[in-house]
Amino acid sequence: MDAMLEEEMIDLITFCLQNPDSDEINDKKNRISEIGRDLYLDGGVDAMENMFFAIHNRITEEIGKDPAPFRTLWNANSNEWKY
Repeated sequence: MDAMLEEEMIDLITFCLQNPDSDEINDKKNRISEIGRDLYLDGGVDAMENMFFAIHNRITEEIGKDPAPFRTLWNANSNEWKY
């Protein structure tokens, strides 16, 4: 399941980075938040850190853009996760 969520996250964040003016951005960000919530419920902050580490590396390599601002979408999941 994590691999499928990782691929979905990469697709969502890549879309947002490449299409910042799209009407679909809010829906994509909502789904990113949902995935973060699911990760937290399944494996805590460690699962979130591991997922975002992999996503950050892949997106940075593939499209040369920084996905770090999207980490804030997971802030509501835990007091430990504050970006």
